[in-house]
Amino acid sequence: MKATWLLLILITCDLILELNKLKIKMDILRFITAGSVDDGKSTLIGRLLYDSKSIMIDHLEAIEKQSKNKEDGEIDLALLTDGLRAEREQGITIDVAYKYFSTPKRKFIIADAPGHIQYTRNMVTGASNSDLAIILVDARHGVIEQTRRHSIIASLLNIPHVIVAINKMDLVDYSQDVYNNIVIDYSKVAETLGLKDITYIPISALNGDNIVDKSDKYPWYEGRNLLDILENVELANDINYTDPRFPVQYVIRPQTEELHDYRGYAGKVISGVYKVGDKVTVQPAGIESTISAIEIAGKEVAEAFAPQSAILHLKDKIDISRGDIIVNKNNQPKVENEIEALLCWMANKPLAVGSKYLLQINSRVVRAVIKDIEYKLNVNSLEKEPAPNEASLNDIVKVTIKTASPIPFDSYKKIRVNGGAILIDETSHVTVGACMIQ
Repeated sequence: MKATWLLLILITCDLILELNKLKIKMDILRFITAGSVDDGKSTLIGRLLYDSKSIMIDHLEAIEKQSKNKEDGEIDLALLTDGLRAEREQGITIDVAYKYFSTPKRKFIIADAPGHIQYTRNMVTGASNSDLAIILVDARHGVIEQTRRHSIIASLLNIPHVIVAINKMDLVDYSQDVYNNIVIDYSKVAETLGLKDITYIPISALNGDNIVDKSDKYPWYEGRNLLDILENVELANDINYTDPRFPVQYVIRPQTEELHDYRGYAGKVISGVYKVGDKVTVQPAGIESTISAIEIAGKEVAEAFAPQSAILHLKDKIDISRGDIIVNKNNQPKVENEIEALLCWMANKPLAVGSKYLLQINSRVVRAVIKDIEYKLNVNSLEKEPAPNEASLNDIVKVTIKTASPIPFDSYKKIRVNGGAILIDETSHVTVGACMIQ
């Protein structure tokens, strides 16, 4: 009888864990909009915010006063995201604009990235933390070079979900043939890049067609509106629960009479699941121990899973510092002082072999030097071009980086969070490069 009750309790705990995981996964969707200049990215986001009633009244009134179309009684929706004066004056997006809104089903963080070629670095920045990319295609022009460029970047950054929004359908008389031809053309691009979860939708951002409500102007389109797709996109398989990784952010030692022996390691579970009693290894030192306790929000729990923030306690009193990573004893990352990475260069000053920087991966920062530039990646064709002597602004190159001390890492395709790193200028402390470790 006791065994039966124990089994029921264990099953119930597992169900609660799964429900908690599902709640976390469904809570926030981070997505980026990308496309060529004047494809309507800012207008799309503005329409999404406007029609979902996610704009503060005072903000709306200010935008109405600034709108170029105010004589027609309409507002310029792009102004809701184009916040810089230069953006408003030129009618283009220059910097990455982040907007936040929510519906009863989900919270959203939107990154509106520039479409110009010279702002490729901005798209990389906005896309690096995105779960989904909306790639806009002008129905009049179809799949163009910038469409392929942004799709390649989405592929390189391993963005799991892509929505291809075919915009300005009102300018092609809502033609199903135009829509179908673009779907066929983009499908070839997606197949080449290995993009998997792709959804196609015909829209008019300016008129609000198929953004928040289905439009009757597309009787041939049987899919859902954009907001419905965003609210229900499944993120269940995007979080890695297989490979436990816990970068230490802070070592907690109160050293008070009440908590004299307290020693906790605070951080975020970036992947995997940790349970009390797990055998773990602290990298890069390679010291082994056992998890003796786990705290979340001031309470002891039996386990913690990605993407929860937690405090881990270990059985042994060992030397652990910020930047170390606690991993499962039987599931180890690579620990090396030389890495190969695809690097998007973000600085005006060219990158050269022999240049020295700080490399940061999660909370670990080490000194590093560029040992070799193997090739330059043509982001329009994915072809590997001969190794250049240096990399210029917005170039994506394959590099070998040597670090002053070993770093624990995984490949970017395996665990995005533990396979992405940045290069920092030692003097100005400006981020100059984004790395995708191979």
